[in-house]
Formats: sequence, C-alpha cells, structure tokens
Amino acid sequence: MESNKVVITFIKNPELGKVKTRLASTVGNEQALKIYKSLMTHTRKVVETVEAKKLLFYSEWINHDDEWSSKIFHKSLQPEGSLGNRMKVAFETGFQSKGPVIIVGSDCPGLSFEIIEKAFLALEEDDFVIGPALDGGYYLLGMQSFSPEVFDDIQWSTDTVKQTTVNKINALGKSYQELTPLSDIDFEEDWIKYGWEV
Repeated sequence: MESNKVVITFIKNPELGKVKTRLASTVGNEQALKIYKSLMTHTRKVVETVEAKKLLFYSEWINHDDEWSSKIFHKSLQPEGSLGNRMKVAFETGFQSKGPVIIVGSDCPGLSFEIIEKAFLALEEDDFVIGPALDGGYYLLGMQSFSPEVFDDIQWSTDTVKQTTVNKINALGKSYQELTPLSDIDFEEDWIKYGWEV
C-alpha cells in the first residue's frame, strides 16, 4: 500500500547560465552549473530513500529522460507566478493524497533522510514543520492540512521569509516545530564552507 505522505521537490532545469546565478557571479557559469547538478544529485538520492509519494516540479520543462526516474517521481511543471503561488499549487496537488505534505528545495547539502523523517514525525504532533535556512528562508516546509495563506504576501529571496511564515502560522492559531537550521548554497562562501564536491 502506497504511503499517503508526500514529498514535493522543486528543481531548476540545469542549464548553463540559468542556475545559481549569485554563485555564478564569482565562480563562473560552468562551475555554478556543476555545483547545482551535484546538489540535485544529493537531493534526489535523499528523497528516493523516503517512504512517501514523490512529486517533482521542474522550472522550465519536464525531462522524462534524466536521472529522476519516472517510476519513482511523479513529474510536473511548476506553474506560472511567484514562488509562493508555485508552492501553493504544488501543495494543493500533494494534498490530494490526504496525508501530510512537505516540500524541499534542491540546493541544501545538509538535507538528509533523517531530517525528512523528523519532519514527518513533527507533523504527527503539530500542524506545521519548518527547516530554517541560515539566510532567513527555509529549506523545508511541511503541513498536516492545506493552509495556502502561508504563501501569501511573502517577500521571497529575503532574510524575512521564515519569520514572516512563522507569523502567518501563529496568526492562523496553528502549531509548528522547527528543524535544525541548515545552509543553502547560494554564494561562493557557502560552497567553500561546505567543501561541496563537484
């Protein structure tokens, strides 16, 4: 019997000059693409091990012949609009399985099977779970039931994303847990700090 848990992953199609642009500004487009591809591989290997329905959303076009097996991942295209709107639609899709839903990005080298398992355990007790990113955003967000309000009126790609989201959760009268804070790789110093291999 298939689990009713859902893991959503958002990825960017790995194209030269279109991924990790802030990182590319100092390491160059080719190195930034290599780093992003290695981060995607790490994310894929982690998510593959989780017992849950796996939804994969591409940024530009659906690649049916990449390393993300169509036998494991249900592939879709991210809708138009802000990141908040795209996540809202993805969560709405995820909740068709009637279970808890989490989303992860594809640029967090610290993401692990254990962290995703902790996220689902947290959702057995609380309404939301957040994996805070050190830049003020989040690398993981999960909810027990669909609450689209948490994606509205957010200044994405700023250091206030996580706190604004928490404020919205509190305003809804919902409970939440926070996971271990982790770093995304957005800049050269993030890459150097992690010693991320490509």
